[in-house]
Amino acid sequence: MEHDESGHDHAAEVTAGNEGRMRIVFGMTFGYALVQAVGGLFSGSLALIADAGHMVSDAAALLLALIAYRVARRAATAEVSYGYHRVRVLAALANGASLLILVAWIAFEAVQRFREPVEVLAGPMLVVACIGLLVNVAGVLILRAGNRHDSNLRGALLHVLGDLLGSVGAIGAAIGIMLTGWTVLDPILSVLVAVLVVRSAWSLVAESVFVLLQATPANVRPTEVLADLMTVPGVREAAHLHVWTLTDNRSVATVHVTPADGADPLALPRLVAARLADRHGISHATVEVNSPGTIPPEP
Repeated sequence: MEHDESGHDHAAEVTAGNEGRMRIVFGMTFGYALVQAVGGLFSGSLALIADAGHMVSDAAALLLALIAYRVARRAATAEVSYGYHRVRVLAALANGASLLILVAWIAFEAVQRFREPVEVLAGPMLVVACIGLLVNVAGVLILRAGNRHDSNLRGALLHVLGDLLGSVGAIGAAIGIMLTGWTVLDPILSVLVAVLVVRSAWSLVAESVFVLLQATPANVRPTEVLADLMTVPGVREAAHLHVWTLTDNRSVATVHVTPADGADPLALPRLVAARLADRHGISHATVEVNSPGTIPPEP
């Protein structure tokens, strides 16, 4: 029986550029959240208060993401052989979960406003919301310039996009109140923004849980991969393929193969690992070579 691992450095690179972008957006988000909270309290706008709470949550999420980058930079050890890079996946999961909690709070506050409408100062609300829109547009542009395969960065981008939608909703509510005097527009638009945010948040949570459960990546079809491995020169049989996402766009696999008559068993691990990398994007593979008829049953 032969055993091969293609590449022993499991720690993925943490992009310094992504960390720098996150740091800039964190400062912008936290600073404006304070301004927006004051503006929301002054104008009586739920849309602004909700968006300020959203931005405070996002600032905390960005801070968590920055901490995750620092932790992920630590080298792999004998105890943590794949490194600490998956801390970024945990941070992405926390980001999505915090967004879902915030959406529930916005919905609750909106119901209270429907029952007991309050006066809203549309002028100050509009000014603060417009400033917020500019801040969030800048944040989105900064983060979009980073590595989009980074789930941690993508989670932060979703948070800032949610803030941007919140600013748009607040601007719409302010203009509507100025033109009609209907203060109920404020909670209505807050709920609409929450509905838009919840879809992205749920997607982020689901994808993070999928990675942590070591599920097969969506772009990998195990039966097709096994059929392809049977065409590798020297391979008689391939079975027990397990593929999972290590982090972001890095996939890991284990597989059992048996050699064909006359094939060199020592050459198979290298050939199979190369095929998995070249055709299926699996960057790391552990290949176990069994004698014909000795592949164990699935556990």
